Amino acid sequence: MLMSASSDFIALCREQIALLTQGLGATLSIVYLTQELVETPSGEAKLIPVVIYPETALLPPGEETAEATVVHKQLQVGNVFILPNDRRRLLTAGSESPTSSQESEASQPHLKEEYLFSGNQIVLPLVYEGVMMGLLVTGRQDRAWNEHEERQIQQIAQTLAIACILDQRRAWFEEQLREQQILQEKQRDLLDNLLHQFRNPLTALRTFGKLLLKRLRPGDSNRDVANSIVRESDRLQELLQQFDQVIDLTETDLAPLHLPEHEVFVEATIQKDAKPPLLLPGTGDKTVDCSLADILEPLLISAKAIAQERKLKLITEIKHNSPLVRANIKALREVLTNIIDNALKYTPTGGKILIQAGQEKANFQGIAISDNGPGIPPKDLEHLGERHYRGVQAQTEIPGTGLGLAIAKQLIEQMQGEIEVFSPAINSKLTSSNAPGTTFIIWLPKV
Repeated sequence: MLMSASSDFIALCREQIALLTQGLGATLSIVYLTQELVETPSGEAKLIPVVIYPETALLPPGEETAEATVVHKQLQVGNVFILPNDRRRLLTAGSESPTSSQESEASQPHLKEEYLFSGNQIVLPLVYEGVMMGLLVTGRQDRAWNEHEERQIQQIAQTLAIACILDQRRAWFEEQLREQQILQEKQRDLLDNLLHQFRNPLTALRTFGKLLLKRLRPGDSNRDVANSIVRESDRLQELLQQFDQVIDLTETDLAPLHLPEHEVFVEATIQKDAKPPLLLPGTGDKTVDCSLADILEPLLISAKAIAQERKLKLITEIKHNSPLVRANIKALREVLTNIIDNALKYTPTGGKILIQAGQEKANFQGIAISDNGPGIPPKDLEHLGERHYRGVQAQTEIPGTGLGLAIAKQLIEQMQGEIEVFSPAINSKLTSSNAPGTTFIIWLPKV
């Protein structure tokens, strides 16, 4: 199929038509492209004019010139076949080309041969390697074409055919580049997501190792195991930081590709699947009936350990007899882990975090996670959920990628749920004038 014609190709068509007009005295010249590639000598496709001289040659019915009217009535791909003895004749599609003058005369009523135009017009196909890409139509009224002029017109048609195929190859390569860029962006997003999701269990593992090391007595042989856990966790943490640095350098060094604008679209380019990449292997779209308290239980063990290490007070209020919700368990755990991790990360030493399960509204069951940290400025609230957006937090020494909330938002939407954000926090137990805090509420549909 033909792709969009570039401005360079259109400019070349205009130059060739100028040669026909100024050099050979043509009064009507049109370059058509087919909507699809057509194998010669048969085939059907819609013809689209890309360059016309004079510009009034193709006006709405009733306003166009007499020459152009004849063009419209009789010029159709699938019906056009250039006969060996007369390049200005039309052979109806489905008919067989005559092999001799006798056969031609005998089959005249069936072939329905007739001149395409009155006067001295020529129709030449734009053919390259047996593929028809369009037509060149030109004519003049004052005199017939001689053999030398016909050869010149044939050379112009060949030039346009070669230019067209080169332009198509250019468009194809650009389309391949676009597809490659889309694929690379999806791969980058997936890598970012997986690296971000790797950080949370790594942080928990490192914290457990440190707590274990503190509880073991000097001389205990298990202290070497605990030390190894902490050491290898630190090493993995360093490797993650190196990953981030390499990815940032790659983004900085690779300038975006600016592709040329197209003036004429012969056919729309292929639309690619715009679905986001899978965020978590195994999450999919499967949802089940589950208890929020059961999902929170293992997450709270890790959260309490991290809070203890960072000298934070973690308060939990969990209703164990709350209605079940419909959720993807793995995806919901990822959502809760990200939001709890943010609360732990942005709450200063000595601060408090409150996790409440059993909130209710309409047909939803909710989990509220509140902290008494610095809160989120109003201008940043508008951008929450955007990938890599950190706002004022980007100016602090607190590490982050700006992906946690984006991942959480997307996963919750896949489960037909909602996320609400309040800053200052809506829980009076935590808020103060010096620490406005933030509250996140995750709503999931009840069973």
